[in-house]
Amino acid sequence: MSHRRNPNPPFNPAGRARPGQPPPPPGGGNQEPTYNIIPVHNVRADHPSLRFPEVRAACAALRSVGDLRRPPGTPWRPEYDLLDWLRLFFGFQEDNVRNQREHLVLHLANLQMRLASQPDNMEALEVTLVRRFRKKLLRNYTLWCSYLGRKSNVWISDRREAVSYLQRELLYVSLYLLVWGESANLRFMPECICYIFHNMAMEMNKILEDYIDPNTGQPVLPSVSGENAFLKQVVEPIYKTIRKEVNESKNGTAPHSAWRNYDDINEYFWSGRCFKKLGWPIDRGSSFFASDERRYRVGKTGFVEKRTFWNLFRSFDRLWVMLVLFLQAAIIVAWDTDKKYPWEALKSRDLQVKVLTIFMTWSGMRFLQSLLDAGMQHRLVSRETMLLGVRMVMKTVVAGAWVIAFGVFYGRIWSKRNADKRWSQEANRRLVNFLELAGVFVLPELLGLALMIIPWIQNFLEETNWRIFHLFTWWFQSRIFVGRGLREGVVDNVKYSLFWLLVIATKFLFSYFLQIKPMIQPTKQLLELRNVKYEWHQFFGNSNRFAVGLLWFPVVLIYLMDLQIWYSIYSSFVGAAVGLLDHLGEIRNLEQLRLRFQFFASAVQFNLMPEEQLLRTIGNKFEDFLHRLKLRYGLGKPYQKFEPNQIEALRFALLWNEIITILREEDIVSDREVELLEIPRSAWSVRVISWPCFLLCNELLIALGQAKELADAPDRWLWHKICKNEYRRCAVIEAYDSVKHLLLEIVKVNSKEHSILTVLFQEMDHSIEVEKFTKLFKLSVLPKIHDQLSKLAEVLKDSTKDLDKIVHTLQALYEIAIRDFFIERRNNEQLKEDGLASGGGLLFVDAVGLPDPSNKKFYRQVRRLHTILTSRDSMHDVPSNVEARRRISFFSNSLFMKMPHAPQVEKMLGFSVLTPYYNEEVVYSKEQLLKKNEDGVCTLFYLKTVYPDEWKYFIERMLREGKVKKADEDDETMAKLRDLRLWASYRGQTLARTVRGMMYYYRALKMLAFLDSASEVEIRELVKRLDLAGHNGSENSSGAEDYPSFQSFSTSISPVNILSEDHIAGTAAMKYIYVVACQIYGSQKADKDNRAEEILNLMKNNEALRVAYVDEVSTGRDEKEYYSVLVKYDRQRQKEVELYRVQLPGPLKLGEGKPENQNHALIFTRGDAVQTTDMNQDNYFEEALKMRNLLEEFKTYYGIRKPTILGVREHIFTGSVSSLAWFMSAQETSFVTLGQRVLANPLKVRMHYGHPDVFDRFWFLSRGGISKASRVINISEDIFAGFNCTLRGGNVTHHEYIQVGKGRDVGLNQISMFEAKVSGGNGEQVLSRDVYRLGHRLDFFRMLSFFYTTVGFFFNTMMVILTVYAFLWGRLYLCLSGLEGAAASNSNNNKALGAILNQQFIIQLGLFTALPMIVENSLEHGFLQAIWDFLTMQLQLSSVFYTFSMGTRAHYFGRTVLHGGAKYRPTGRGFVVEHKSFAENYRLYARSHFVKAIELGLILTVYALQSTISKNTFTYIALTISSWFLVVSWVMAPFLFNPLGFDWLKTVYDFDDFMNWIWFRGGVFTKAEESWEVWWNEEQDHLRTTGLWGKLVEVILDLRFFFFQYGVVYQLGISAGSKSIAVYLLSWICIFVAFGVQVLISHARNKYAAREHIYYRLVQFLVITLGILVLVSLLKFTQFKLVDIFTSLLAFLPTGWGLILLAQVLRPILQRTRIWDSVVSVARLYDIMFGVIVMAPVAVLSWMPGSMQTQILFNQAFSRGLRISQIVTAKQSKVHL
Repeated sequence: MSHRRNPNPPFNPAGRARPGQPPPPPGGGNQEPTYNIIPVHNVRADHPSLRFPEVRAACAALRSVGDLRRPPGTPWRPEYDLLDWLRLFFGFQEDNVRNQREHLVLHLANLQMRLASQPDNMEALEVTLVRRFRKKLLRNYTLWCSYLGRKSNVWISDRREAVSYLQRELLYVSLYLLVWGESANLRFMPECICYIFHNMAMEMNKILEDYIDPNTGQPVLPSVSGENAFLKQVVEPIYKTIRKEVNESKNGTAPHSAWRNYDDINEYFWSGRCFKKLGWPIDRGSSFFASDERRYRVGKTGFVEKRTFWNLFRSFDRLWVMLVLFLQAAIIVAWDTDKKYPWEALKSRDLQVKVLTIFMTWSGMRFLQSLLDAGMQHRLVSRETMLLGVRMVMKTVVAGAWVIAFGVFYGRIWSKRNADKRWSQEANRRLVNFLELAGVFVLPELLGLALMIIPWIQNFLEETNWRIFHLFTWWFQSRIFVGRGLREGVVDNVKYSLFWLLVIATKFLFSYFLQIKPMIQPTKQLLELRNVKYEWHQFFGNSNRFAVGLLWFPVVLIYLMDLQIWYSIYSSFVGAAVGLLDHLGEIRNLEQLRLRFQFFASAVQFNLMPEEQLLRTIGNKFEDFLHRLKLRYGLGKPYQKFEPNQIEALRFALLWNEIITILREEDIVSDREVELLEIPRSAWSVRVISWPCFLLCNELLIALGQAKELADAPDRWLWHKICKNEYRRCAVIEAYDSVKHLLLEIVKVNSKEHSILTVLFQEMDHSIEVEKFTKLFKLSVLPKIHDQLSKLAEVLKDSTKDLDKIVHTLQALYEIAIRDFFIERRNNEQLKEDGLASGGGLLFVDAVGLPDPSNKKFYRQVRRLHTILTSRDSMHDVPSNVEARRRISFFSNSLFMKMPHAPQVEKMLGFSVLTPYYNEEVVYSKEQLLKKNEDGVCTLFYLKTVYPDEWKYFIERMLREGKVKKADEDDETMAKLRDLRLWASYRGQTLARTVRGMMYYYRALKMLAFLDSASEVEIRELVKRLDLAGHNGSENSSGAEDYPSFQSFSTSISPVNILSEDHIAGTAAMKYIYVVACQIYGSQKADKDNRAEEILNLMKNNEALRVAYVDEVSTGRDEKEYYSVLVKYDRQRQKEVELYRVQLPGPLKLGEGKPENQNHALIFTRGDAVQTTDMNQDNYFEEALKMRNLLEEFKTYYGIRKPTILGVREHIFTGSVSSLAWFMSAQETSFVTLGQRVLANPLKVRMHYGHPDVFDRFWFLSRGGISKASRVINISEDIFAGFNCTLRGGNVTHHEYIQVGKGRDVGLNQISMFEAKVSGGNGEQVLSRDVYRLGHRLDFFRMLSFFYTTVGFFFNTMMVILTVYAFLWGRLYLCLSGLEGAAASNSNNNKALGAILNQQFIIQLGLFTALPMIVENSLEHGFLQAIWDFLTMQLQLSSVFYTFSMGTRAHYFGRTVLHGGAKYRPTGRGFVVEHKSFAENYRLYARSHFVKAIELGLILTVYALQSTISKNTFTYIALTISSWFLVVSWVMAPFLFNPLGFDWLKTVYDFDDFMNWIWFRGGVFTKAEESWEVWWNEEQDHLRTTGLWGKLVEVILDLRFFFFQYGVVYQLGISAGSKSIAVYLLSWICIFVAFGVQVLISHARNKYAAREHIYYRLVQFLVITLGILVLVSLLKFTQFKLVDIFTSLLAFLPTGWGLILLAQVLRPILQRTRIWDSVVSVARLYDIMFGVIVMAPVAVLSWMPGSMQTQILFNQAFSRGLRISQIVTAKQSKVHL
């Protein structure tokens, strides 16, 4: 390694040897070598983790090398262990070994910690644990061996007594982990790793068993050995093959069938040929490695991805068969009968036989399926896979034979029936023959049905590897390694089957009665129409079949897609039911929390505090259920009264106060609110628990009222009334105790006043004790005493503390107490005698002594007392911040939901969090915060306006901490504060926010570890410290009330017990690590990028944070080495240190970037689970407390399997920014809650949709990792982890008692790009093997669930748009042909279409996406709130947005399936408040929305002009309103949701900018944003990469534009009523003339415009003159009318556009000719015309006054009282507090 690109090479720690150097001697260097979590290299070091005997046991087990044969050629050192032994034999990298050593020690120690009972010898590792771990880790390998019929090379007996096998167990586990840890990109190919492990394990076995090499006579040595041999000889050859294949893909633009992706290469190892062809050591000459076509090379394996819409039929053929067969049967029945119900009609034998034609259709569809299989998968057939080809041919032949057989048998029935003129015996016999044939045909389906009813039989058949079963199933499906045994248990089976039976029954009933039956009558009438006077040249004589087809087309399209609607409706209600049963939304607000707070304290104790782990017997489960029931409904008061000294109460108070303190750190509650929310330590010897103030508000006043009412009642009765409410009882006792303490505290001790007060209180105490209080005292006087006490507290909490006022108040109190309060009046003598009066002089004048102002504790209690005395209902809005209320409500509600019990932190499953990061924002810089956009708005101003309360609390905190001198400091000064930059970053979608959120896990674990292990004394000590810390507040606070600084647990634990703190830190570190995969951190450091500095700061402040990156090191000319590097911040050395550096075989990124980045960092994660989070996520401390409960779910069976992915609910935190963000977050929220809830239960098809799901790490580690990475096909990489999980027999669940925050896009352009990315990703999924396999391997009902929630959703969205097209083109045909007029007498026609149109309109308005939103909202926030939100959304034009985004999805999904071109679209995660220019909107939406809207608008216009129906305005509106709404939405949405979209000046500037962009020619490096021509070329990229079929479909679709001309020319006056075809042919003259004129003018411009301008003008003049002459002649000598000019434009403009589209498809041919320049110039003119058409309504609206649009766009923010209008009009007033 000669020189590094990085000028500052990373620290090479003492004790670390660079690869190739011997390690330094043990004694050298004064500093310890660096380590990641545990210093495994030095077991005697003083490190918290090494105090655990389990860690020492794991280290000792690895060190026990015993008498293993030592590797030759290298001296053996005493400190070497089993992993070093493997390294020296097999040539693994040293850092890979160090990484896996710690990985293994940590995991084995954690396993031993989790043992239910402690082993006899704590320092010895339990062999059963290691065996269990080995079986889990190598489970996939074992299945692979069994599948291939190979004997496993793990040579260990599974008998219990084989204790001596511990060393063997560890060697196999270590070998697998070392292979996996160094396999780099090969980790995406789990069976490839199985192959490598299989061979290496065999060689290891030979070494262990002392085999002798027959060739040398020496002991056997591995075939792969030497330094870095594993990387060079095993990984690199396979890596290079993948890289060659990726190069073949031409950056993903080549067809998928032309190159092998990760899956193809992995599936090569699913057949025994890998052993024959590859061998071991790997044969580099094998056909597997061949890359040139001349030699035989291995092609696609397992599946060929072909780009066509037929994939949807191939993958989900069972669904289409069902839909098509029902449609056919329904049409036959409806056609042949007048009966109302189909079951009545089916009594007729004729009809029964006609319905049997469905078998012919079915066999035809099977034949089609077999043809498609053969046509698309023929590339799989090779010399090695001939059987596959045989099966394809046989299936096609057999399917064809069935079609013929059904045709023949069916024909025989009717020939006999017609000959006999009745159903004779022979005819019936032939019918029986047909039915027998049909019986044989459906036998496999019946068998499948039987197996579906008893699922375990099918699982058994698929999972056993007996040859007899292979023969049995060979005909039906290829045998593959995945997708076997996917059936669920009987209970789940019944649940989802019932769901789908209900959905399908509803759909079929609806379809028959409201779609099909109403269409029959008009269809018959249309077919019977004779002598129609056609308006054009009719080719088909007198048949109207084509018209009938057009009439039915939209009906059939809606019929095929409306199962999606019914699914949506039913899933919403099922989701709501499941949510109700899960107890979601029971605590919706803080009012409901107040009612349940005492139970809440018990729920915290029950759920978050570990109990002794009891065995999970049925009795315990029942007790558990009862306990939850009591907690939830407060039955039988299961909570003890939490009295103040109870240790449980202290634990709860610590937890609750920590949550509130963290809310304060996040600036979402104020200092005052912290005091009202937290549970204080009872400082004034109060006898009851001090509940938070917000619970006690108004309770004392109510008690006073009761006392006044029941003044004469006995004590016991009054106290019974007060005690009915726990808070009231506490408020009364606390107020009394506090007043007593306060008065005795402020009156000097040895004064006579002090003794008087003492006596007075003694009398009161005694009367209460003997229950004679009401007999001795007048309760009606209590309100007066209350008033005086309130005054006293008011004066005391005031900063001035007026002594005179205090004395006056005390005197008044004394007078009331002595004179009015006692029922028995006493004279002065008696009072003196009783010690209640003094001799002479005024009392209290010199007796008051106030505590020192620095005694914060005292004044805090005074404030609390004042609150209890005076508070009325004003506490209902504490805390006032919406986010704080939501979080507290959700947290409290979740603790009443069902969740597993928490184990102790030591016994919990360890886990990691992994976040891939590339180059996004880490922390906002000062410049970014102050930089103004073109509208004059800076980010800081925007944030202050959107989060005014949080800004206020931030300033309050800064003043308290002394970082700011005054509240209205200017932005420049404020922006210098790091705290401010963090405050802003925590409100954006930055890495800092994600890291803060994910590090809450670490804080939560430390806190829980303390509560688990701390003794009562330690907890009391900590509480005392927190009290003291809290009360020695900052001296810089200003204002009347001094609020203390709020100390969090983590800053107060250390002084309590150093040993305890170490233990806690050690425990938390062993259970949690956070890895951020900052792919280019190395180059960011080299370039001095400030992001690298900020990442280092994050590591500095978060000790559990690690950063993994890929380092490129130059090793010579053009040569580089690549390393996976892990770094952390070392607190002792005070700098970043490198932990591991594992060399890679080459560049990291061969596939999609994000999964490759995740994969390289995955080797540095630890623990049993890994949570994958994105860079736009957040987390909350109170949610992190529940993580150990969530991880226990991995041990629970859901159905017949334990979970492998735990789905977690998300909260979309960007919803409050604008109305668009709100729509997006509402849609997203309903999916991540209700949608996924239903998918997990009852449908059992939840996949993995992005993050923050928790993966069973070791399960996925051995099965291809947590995402897939093949180029383009896996562009939606996350969902493929779910597909892979399901196919490999995993189980995905969904849990809603815990949530993680997630950011979403907030501007229309960002949202559209996101939807384009997702739609493109779904388009690619359609082609993928995973979807095909799931479509075939899941049972019928799960397949339906899978289809309608993944690709089917996008396909059906596209069908809705196609329905609009089909309907409008059909109407246009009927109207222009004259058929509509002829059929006008038949009004049923329109009634029939009514049902279809209404359905289509409902979908289009987004109502069926809105229903889940309404239902979920009702569940969580109440029905009225949900309806109100929905209506508000409608008023803010959410339907326009949903209609628009439907267009985005349809466009990109359709285009990707046809032509490809899916790509990752970075949306940018900033705040969107600036105005987007018209040119930018045009570039983004011209092809996906504007052009399509103009086309539909044109059809509607022509229809309005020509149709006979349009004379009846109401009918026209009813027929076309939904289509007009679509047109308007698609044209106007980008401007409606664009800040200042209708500002007149902006519109003028935008138009100028648009025209400049159109005419700018540009050069070589011009971007699409600068020049129309570059953009136009880029828009055709997909046509360059598409195949022949794609081009053919495109041409067919483009032909529709020529229809306008055909229909309209016959309507022109010049045609003089002629219907000859010549009229149409002659009309083409106009097209050629127009084109000729354009060529002439452009030629003249190029030749003369620059120098001889006069000639250019002359040509223009001549053309215009000639045009006028032609026009006048036509008017004079033919029947041409002026209106024909407008009409002919409607005819000819679409033709021109159609020609341009065809020219684009034929570009490779035309580009070489002169025609191409003309095509480009005409296309430019069309884009100008489209731009003007779109701009016209915008200009009209801009001309009208008013700021209505701003109100719509930011309405939700308005409703929260924000001043957004300042933002968009940039009137930056100072935001005063």
